[in-house]
Amino acid sequence: MSADWTPTDPSLARPAGADWSDAIARARAHAPYLAGMLERQPALAARLAEGDGAGALALARGAGEGAPDTGSALRREKHALALTLAIGDLAGAFPLLEVTGALSAFADRALDAAIVEGIRRRVPDFDPAAASTGFIALALGKHGAGELNYSSDIDPILLFDPAVLPRRERDEPGEAAQRVARTLVETLSRVDHEGYVFRVDLRLRPASEVSPLAIPVGAALTHYESSALTWERAAFIRARACAGDIAGGEAFLAAIRPFVWRRSLDFGAIAEIGRLTAQIRASTRGSPVVGPGFDLKKGRGGIREIEFYAQTHQLIHGGRHPALRPRGTRETLDALAEAGLVPAQEARLLGESYDRLRTVEHRLQMIQDQQTHSLPKTHEAIEAVALLDGMGSAKALLDELSAITEAVGERYDALIMDNAERSGVPVAMPDQTSLADELEALGFADPAALSERMQGWLGGKVRALRSDAARRAFEAIRPDLLAAFAAAPDPDRLMARWEELLGNLPSAINLFNLLEARPALIDLLARILGLAPPLADALARRADLLDPLIDASAFDLPGPVADLVAELSRFERGDDYERKLDAVRRKVGELRFKLGVQLIEAANDPLEIGRGLARIAEAALVVLTSAAVEEFRATHGSVAGSELLVLGLGRMGGGVLTHASDLDLIYLFSGDFRAESDGRRPLGATHYYNRLSQRAISALSVATAEGALFEVDTRLRPSGEQGPPAASLESFETYQRQQAWAWEHMALCRARPLYGSPPGRTRLGEIVHEVLTLPRDPARLRADVLEMRERMATHKPAKGPLDVKLLRGGLVDLEFIVHFVQLREGGPGLHPDLGEAVRALADLALVPAALVDAHDTLTRLLVAGRLLAPDARIPAASACMALVRACGYGDWQDLEEGLAAARAQVASAWMAAFGERLET
Repeated sequence: MSADWTPTDPSLARPAGADWSDAIARARAHAPYLAGMLERQPALAARLAEGDGAGALALARGAGEGAPDTGSALRREKHALALTLAIGDLAGAFPLLEVTGALSAFADRALDAAIVEGIRRRVPDFDPAAASTGFIALALGKHGAGELNYSSDIDPILLFDPAVLPRRERDEPGEAAQRVARTLVETLSRVDHEGYVFRVDLRLRPASEVSPLAIPVGAALTHYESSALTWERAAFIRARACAGDIAGGEAFLAAIRPFVWRRSLDFGAIAEIGRLTAQIRASTRGSPVVGPGFDLKKGRGGIREIEFYAQTHQLIHGGRHPALRPRGTRETLDALAEAGLVPAQEARLLGESYDRLRTVEHRLQMIQDQQTHSLPKTHEAIEAVALLDGMGSAKALLDELSAITEAVGERYDALIMDNAERSGVPVAMPDQTSLADELEALGFADPAALSERMQGWLGGKVRALRSDAARRAFEAIRPDLLAAFAAAPDPDRLMARWEELLGNLPSAINLFNLLEARPALIDLLARILGLAPPLADALARRADLLDPLIDASAFDLPGPVADLVAELSRFERGDDYERKLDAVRRKVGELRFKLGVQLIEAANDPLEIGRGLARIAEAALVVLTSAAVEEFRATHGSVAGSELLVLGLGRMGGGVLTHASDLDLIYLFSGDFRAESDGRRPLGATHYYNRLSQRAISALSVATAEGALFEVDTRLRPSGEQGPPAASLESFETYQRQQAWAWEHMALCRARPLYGSPPGRTRLGEIVHEVLTLPRDPARLRADVLEMRERMATHKPAKGPLDVKLLRGGLVDLEFIVHFVQLREGGPGLHPDLGEAVRALADLALVPAALVDAHDTLTRLLVAGRLLAPDARIPAASACMALVRACGYGDWQDLEEGLAAARAQVASAWMAAFGERLET
């Protein structure tokens, strides 16, 4: 059939409107189970015949009242609800999600009642309204998604908290939990003259072949954090706490969220889904194509493939994008389309195909209340399904299903082939002799020693290579990896860094699968490891930093600060303060890493990369300071008429950072320093803001589980290195006007308010401007500036020939020239961005025009050199060429000549400003 099936084809349209009488007639004629229920429940049948769907639902939910026990009450309610939903569904009155939602909600109620029943058999006076059950039921699959089948098993995972579970004093918690679990299964699964409630399948629990029916929460956490498989991750995409101790269940799901929603791309998981698909198709009984016996759930193009389609995208992207984590299949497809990850037309086709296949599946189950997904084996029986559904014939139904499954199958096949086709055939590691020969042929200096080291990796010395799967994944990339490393200028050094990276990883399968799926990343990895030690160190801590580089957007510059603040503020619901710190560190690490790669690849001007690094740092400061303020206020309240302000200086104030930059900050507060906060633990304003600023500094600088973020330098504050971290705005202004040294005002020339309300930042900026425009004695200013520069040259000499900051004629000298002129002139060129300040002063002929190019040349070398030559010495030839490309030169000689010319321009400007020669 055509793969372009559309559910809006007029020939395939469903009957419009709600026709209760016709629905009842079709049920009596073609669904023996429903016909029998209509006979046994005349009051409900009458309500349905009147078309009173809401009344029928209310009657069904009360069907268990007066029953002799919990099981009987649930069975009566289940059958009444099943009849009501079926007739409402057939009548077109109840949409599919309303039907599945009602069935799922009943399953929740049934599980909850069965848990209470199980506890009360040992603790008769247990009151769930007064105490926690300590027993958790997690719904998975369609139940978890709120999409339960009309006649379905349920597949819960049962957990318990040994410290909370109600039990007799002499009962062990584990045994008490197993009693509850066994009672639950009995209550729901036992069949008597009233039927049954649900078939309960507990095989999705961890290690189901050996584990008890109910598992301690701690043991389950250990399993999912250490040894769970890909299919278990996929199962938990739709998991929710549905019964018993809901709060405990939600806490458990929050704890394993990193297992389910990995932030690194997991191509191994995608490959596993592809293999699982092939296995399901191969093992599915019945017709391989639509016809008698075709399985609507497992067959090609069926229900499961649409679910896998959605879950595959969720496994790839959901770790980074919480909006892609809905439990429902249709909702997930809509979210993927909205995010631009799936064409909207394809998402709509798959979603409507899913709804239609689920609807026909329900028709199959309504006939005999059987958990079946397969079309009947005779055309006569298929005809009955079609007529029950309201279609004219079996042929019309089969034609529709053929078109649907062909369209779905084509799209699912394309997804799996595109993302993760894997052979799964183990590749044996060659013996040591042949590997040594291979390494020698590639040009490694000591192939025998390297071969022995690699054998050690695979022999268990490297944790990330201890599993068979990891070794197979490594073997798949080994030839290309070794070839790329061998082609590097210093392959042995590069191999040592790779070995360090492997040694730091708990698991490397994701990294290996990513490199196999995107071979171009292997060459980029070689350049990162070989050229940029800071990036290599970052990668050794977090191999998932490579993940974003598969997207062309990795070479885009960061957006405005406001956009970055919004991006860094996308926390998970329920994230506490520590998780927020971790989340910001992870995202900032990714953004900074991408900018580092842009330098290596010469993708953008280092000046723009430096500005991007500053925007990232400013956004992180805003988000983390706000988090610290919120956390602090929870205990200490706020100080009326007052707020925290942060002033950036140096490169942070100027808005151009390097990968090695500290953040030079001053913390201030407005308002009356004699005021007091209004929280449950009040503090005086000065004490309040000193403690709050310490908290804010820690938020930026203290290493968490995700590592460090920034070094924060607050030594430029009025009280100096030994004083309190925060000062009042009033005392800051007084100090700057009456006590500050000339060098402090020089630092203030690059000051920029970074945090606080708009009025607060405006006032702080006004104070800075007023101080910088105070009248000064030019001779005294000149003497102070020269004395400060001489002391600095004595105590902080240049570290090497590429220390463009401290070399005479470098950026420090340029800054001294600019700040001297800014303060001497009392107003012109006052801009925190040093480059903009130079341009403004050059336009006014207050500094030589050549200083503009000198600034840009030196700053480009600073930004690129901090990454490619972090020790300020001339690096290996490959890193030299990377510096050349990043800074826009043709070869190393051009770069050296450009640096010499810039220093000469600074020396000339020094002479013009101070009347003395500068020895470069």
